[in-house]
Amino acid sequence: MAVDGFDLDHHGDLEVGDGLVDLAVNVRTGTPPAWLLDEITASLTDLAAYPRSDAATAAVAARHDCDPDQILLTAGAAEAFVLIARAFRPRHPVVVHPQFTEPESALRSAGHLVDRVVLRPENGFTLDPRAVPADADLVVVGNPTNPTSVLHPADTLRELARPERILVVDEAFMDAVPGEPESLAGASIPGLVVIRSLTKTWGLAGLRVGYVVAAAALVEQLAAVQAHWPLSTPALTAAIACSTSEATAEANQAAQAFDSQRTHLLTGLTSSPRVSSYGVPRAPFVLVHVDGADQLREELRRRGFAVRRGDTFPGLGPDWLRIAVRPESVTDAFLKVWWDLLG
Repeated sequence: MAVDGFDLDHHGDLEVGDGLVDLAVNVRTGTPPAWLLDEITASLTDLAAYPRSDAATAAVAARHDCDPDQILLTAGAAEAFVLIARAFRPRHPVVVHPQFTEPESALRSAGHLVDRVVLRPENGFTLDPRAVPADADLVVVGNPTNPTSVLHPADTLRELARPERILVVDEAFMDAVPGEPESLAGASIPGLVVIRSLTKTWGLAGLRVGYVVAAAALVEQLAAVQAHWPLSTPALTAAIACSTSEATAEANQAAQAFDSQRTHLLTGLTSSPRVSSYGVPRAPFVLVHVDGADQLREELRRRGFAVRRGDTFPGLGPDWLRIAVRPESVTDAFLKVWWDLLG
């Protein structure tokens, strides 16, 4: 779907190709871990039975210290956006950009007329709640935001809450932030819908596992437009396994590793005066501005590296690139080519 020149259906996986080192998709390398693969593999003996979501729902609820009726399991975060577009009938939906384009695409596909609030790089892509129209009755914002990597304070997002407003916070990358300090999952805020994903940290893009955390009445509305058995038995098994205290501790350890790896990447990228970054990145990717980025991206492909183009995100243009955080050895090989191409 192309809207105002932005291809809302373009995602990082389209950048990846045979023989390319993937710095375009924000999935943690070395995943899924062996213990998780063992859990998923063991569930395959139950494929003859229809999947039952009760245990997985209870596990996710316990992970966020809330009631099971506040959880709706979904086939990835992407399904959650589709359910929101189908279940609610907003008169004035607003999407805060630059951010993941799937929410706007889902809203438009369902016939909604979407308004945009575009954050500016010169302000560090920070959000001023006053920029959101007062009459907006559905607001979507990412935290931390894809592609800017900016983590908005929870108190700032709380200011967006209004009577009769649905506030959708996409926290697909929140478990990649050590301690998840700005998470609103389970918070008692009227109209709040938090979306989470197991894709990024656990390497489950092909399994499709996500969930919604919201008030029971909102979950009921979303469930009413969801197909029966939306998650397979292996996906439900993964949801249980990734919600344990041991898994949460492992995710937090990975988030701490991301912090140091991201610093290493950003320092190397911005050592050239041609390259600029804006805001404080907190997610497992960085966004940089460099003149001629579209040409640079093609040169990087020829040299064996895939990065994510920025011009499909509303608010950005052809001089932006999103680059995934990887272990230092991968980053160093990439930076060698990066510096060579930038002279």
